Amino acid sequence: MVALTFDPFREMDRLAGQMFGTATGRGPRWMPMDLYRVDDHFVVAVDLPGVDPGSIDINVDGNTLTIRAERSVRTDDGVQWLAQERPSGSFLRQLNLGDGLDVERIQASYDAGVLTVTIPVAEKARPRRITVETGGGATQIRGGDVVQGEVTT
Repeated sequence: MVALTFDPFREMDRLAGQMFGTATGRGPRWMPMDLYRVDDHFVVAVDLPGVDPGSIDINVDGNTLTIRAERSVRTDDGVQWLAQERPSGSFLRQLNLGDGLDVERIQASYDAGVLTVTIPVAEKARPRRITVETGGGATQIRGGDVVQGEVTT
């Protein structure tokens, strides 16, 4: 028993691509990602299942982080495709990095089909405590409470 899902719009795209010769020349495909912050770094998790880790290229040019990857189609002799829904070809994602990130210390790892890129916040952009000095000695404000006396940072 074979269960096939028919999507008339996807089928029309496929047929139009074959007819006009654009099926393989569409350009890089989009890759889904999550972006979140943990403490003093940002994390980008990109879904790239079935991608050869050697095909992943990550670079930073100015404030633009570019992630490229390639997924090849299985081309064994004698293969008769019944359904081919998994996208193949080039994948591309670009992120505009704001100021205050340490682009020299970006790290990346690939595990179980997920590419994880860690982008640290630059030391100069991290929150820091500022001591306020008064005539009677240094005063430091902690969580809304004023603390008098000797304060060291």
